[in-house]
Amino acid sequence: MCFERLKSTVGRKAVMAVSGLILLLFVAGHMIGNLQVFLGQEALNSYADHLQSLPVLLWPVRLFLLLVLLLHMAVSISLAWENKTARPVPYAYQDTVQAGYVSRTMVVSGVVIFTFIVYHLLHFTFGTTHPQYFHLTDSKGRHDVYSMVILSFRDLWVSGSYVAAMAVLCAHLSHGIQSLFQSLGFNNEKSRPFFEKLAIAASIMIFIGNSFIPFAVLMGFLKLPSGVI
Repeated sequence: MCFERLKSTVGRKAVMAVSGLILLLFVAGHMIGNLQVFLGQEALNSYADHLQSLPVLLWPVRLFLLLVLLLHMAVSISLAWENKTARPVPYAYQDTVQAGYVSRTMVVSGVVIFTFIVYHLLHFTFGTTHPQYFHLTDSKGRHDVYSMVILSFRDLWVSGSYVAAMAVLCAHLSHGIQSLFQSLGFNNEKSRPFFEKLAIAASIMIFIGNSFIPFAVLMGFLKLPSGVI
């Protein structure tokens, strides 16, 4: 049934909308979890330790999200290619303006976001980048995620890359959320202004929520616990 849906444009748009919604909910949930850094070392490390103590649940969820992400990307590239081949003649100026820069660069922004996700996983999940902070432990012997976050974001280049990636994500979501509701059949002439405002508000909230962490570190609002490097 799923493969049959992928054969039609409408079906692929629906698949992309559902996969996008799943990824959006994860991004929002991930942000809320990360914002526990403002509650201090104990709160964030306890949260991270609780997740790590559930490998039977954690890794299947990670695998599921990876498959959803790859499906979302594959379908979006397929639709973009179909749209391009269906109209090989360049858009007229008026059509280009109406389409909007963000909507015309969704595949590009998606690739940028995917690249950032790879870096983010290598940074905070696998400790491949900045390994000097990855093996820190707190007074209870837990992985010291709190100190790792602060030490990492003290690097201006790391903080800058995260904020830049969040800006791209914000732009991507501002159009993606609108398209999501349209593909699922909830968007019409009456509801369109509401969903446009909702998409902009949600994307800005995610940008601010995620970007405020490196900003708070650089401004000195978040400090290392005593005894850490």
